Amino acid sequence: MENIYLALVIVLFILAISDLIVGVSNDAVNFLNSAIGAKAAPFWIIMAIAGLGVLFGATFSSGMMEIARSGIFHPDKFYFSEIMLIFLAVMITDVILLDTFNTFGLPTSTTVSIVFELLGASVAIALMKLYESDSGLSMGDYINTSKALAIISGILLSVVIAFSVGALIQFFTRWLFSFRFEKRMRYFGALYGGFAITAIIYFMLIKGVKGASFITEDVGIWIKSNTFLIISMSFLGFTVLLQLLNWLFNLNILKTIVLAGTFALAMAFAGNDLVNFIGVPLAGFESFKTLINNPGADPDFLLMSSLKGKVQTPTLFLLLAGLVMVVTLFTSRKAKSVVKTTIDLSRQDEGDERFSSSQLSRTIVRMTIKLSERLSSIIPDRLKNNIDKQFALVSHDKHEKDYPAFDMLRASVNLVVASILIALGTSLKLPLSTTYVTFMVAMGTSLSDRAWDRESAVYRVTGVFSVIGGWFFTALSAFTVAFLIAMFFYFGNMYAIGIMVLISIYLVYRTHKIHTSREASKAESIKELEQINNENILEQCSLSVNNIMHQTQLEYKKTIAALSDFDVKALKNIAKTTEKIEKDAKHKKNSVTVIIAKLKEDALESGHYYVQVLDYLREILHSLNFIVNPVYTHISNNHKEFSNAQLSELKILSQHLGNFFTHITSDIKDGNFSNQENISAEQQKFLNLIDLFRKNEVKRIKKEAGSTRNSLLFMTILQETKNLGLFSFNLYKSQRDFMLYHTEKNRKA
Repeated sequence: MENIYLALVIVLFILAISDLIVGVSNDAVNFLNSAIGAKAAPFWIIMAIAGLGVLFGATFSSGMMEIARSGIFHPDKFYFSEIMLIFLAVMITDVILLDTFNTFGLPTSTTVSIVFELLGASVAIALMKLYESDSGLSMGDYINTSKALAIISGILLSVVIAFSVGALIQFFTRWLFSFRFEKRMRYFGALYGGFAITAIIYFMLIKGVKGASFITEDVGIWIKSNTFLIISMSFLGFTVLLQLLNWLFNLNILKTIVLAGTFALAMAFAGNDLVNFIGVPLAGFESFKTLINNPGADPDFLLMSSLKGKVQTPTLFLLLAGLVMVVTLFTSRKAKSVVKTTIDLSRQDEGDERFSSSQLSRTIVRMTIKLSERLSSIIPDRLKNNIDKQFALVSHDKHEKDYPAFDMLRASVNLVVASILIALGTSLKLPLSTTYVTFMVAMGTSLSDRAWDRESAVYRVTGVFSVIGGWFFTALSAFTVAFLIAMFFYFGNMYAIGIMVLISIYLVYRTHKIHTSREASKAESIKELEQINNENILEQCSLSVNNIMHQTQLEYKKTIAALSDFDVKALKNIAKTTEKIEKDAKHKKNSVTVIIAKLKEDALESGHYYVQVLDYLREILHSLNFIVNPVYTHISNNHKEFSNAQLSELKILSQHLGNFFTHITSDIKDGNFSNQENISAEQQKFLNLIDLFRKNEVKRIKKEAGSTRNSLLFMTILQETKNLGLFSFNLYKSQRDFMLYHTEKNRKA
């Protein structure tokens, strides 16, 4: 029996390694976004500093491990076999959940996930114990409700505090230094840097040191009794040191603060969040040691009272976990996706906004604008002008590739405020969500910095609410999934555990494939746009046109064939493909300002033709979608099949459209538009054919020969096919004009 439970402990530690990998991939945003967003240093330097912070901070986590053992439930009310089921359910749920969020590039809270997973799994086992026994106990005897509520309240409160404190401090910092802070930094930079680094040292070493595994009790008492001396000497020493280095070596003080803050926040992350990944396996290991120390004890009747005591986690375990986190930090691609989401939501300039607007975001922005206008009327003009002057942006080329998302002044505030709040939570043994704190601080500082202007506010607000909504979804799904898996384990025992381990492996593999495919597609799209310049814009445009026209022709043909065969699976794949093509075209259209900005003054006319071509491509793909989606809905709802006459006419149309598209793409590819009259005649013949088929359908309706739904869908297909013919010929003529312009330009040159 002991061998079986030893195997389960090994499974827990394997899951812990997986959890460390997926957890760090998500939480890397917490300490990387400010340094990367401000481009404070080369990427490898930022990663190296963060890695050292993680490794050092891992040794500060020992005191936090109590949360996993007794923070959510009362272990003395559960037997060893039940505790192991709870811990296994928690770890499997955590790996699946965090990996899913990483795949879609959304930052979530590893703290919230572990808390609600422990809650869900322990509630499930407690329910079964209450159902099967007459002990007279209640749910409150099994679940540490007061501690759980304190943890959850602390997490939710941290959201409000982090946003408010970040916004407030950033406002006054920007008001003091402005966006043209270089001159003032010469005089006040050392004071600012001394305060920032002293604050970091105070909260990281003095407040966070109590839980460190390598600090003796005597050292802790000495630090506590000499707090004021350490603070005073740190502030004085760092202020003088930074000023001297600035005078002698022209040291960039803000860059120093950002890199020091990155180290501090990485350290705070490891100190606060390491419990989320290895706390449960270590608690499982402690439980197994209790079983071993009680020879002959029945696992089904051995209460886990030992977990209520204080246990010092070996420093070796903490360092090994830290090493896994550091390796993941350097190798994880998903970490970059999550970092990008936060940076995009806090960037100073508007860009390719990932989130669309919503009614809620529009209402909030509208109300905020009205409130701002009312406050503006109250504030004295002199004060208002002074604030506006300090918040005036430095002009730059917003399309410059290497320009930072925000400046280092804001990055320094992000890091200092977030690291202080997280370290304070760690010292109070509250597992604050580092994701919530750093994300909300970043959102608060970007709001104060006027990064959310009228061009981007609705999208940023929607993005923030989407991320926060994801956090609530994390809590709900973590509780539910852990509850169900614990129930499954309770009834299925070892067989259920084996099945869930295999399922989790498969799901992680599938999400890895999805993420890899999506990132490869994005990289290819970005590479294609980067290649466009004055000389090859016509060639690249022709290539895009031919590719999209060929895909449109192919998907249209496949849609008619699937409609004829009543093949719902094929139509589902077609719908996915057309959506992907349309997203790619939308990305090209949204990036048009970047392309135009790259063109020289004498090539601006090319930009006009390029925009025109992209507009026609978007219209073509809209028409294709308006055919594919209704057909897919019709077939998936199992409505009546089309009549033979309808299918015959659609197949004729498909053949004519295919020939029409082939002739257009052939001319565009060869750069030979001498066949325009023939193509125009072919288009007219095609349009006449559509009119004929529409009349035929009207006759069938008059004879009541078909169903109403079929007739409406048939008419829709005819109309959108007609649009395909019209837009494609307009595209042909636009590409012709584009080529003639380039030919004339080259001739003059």
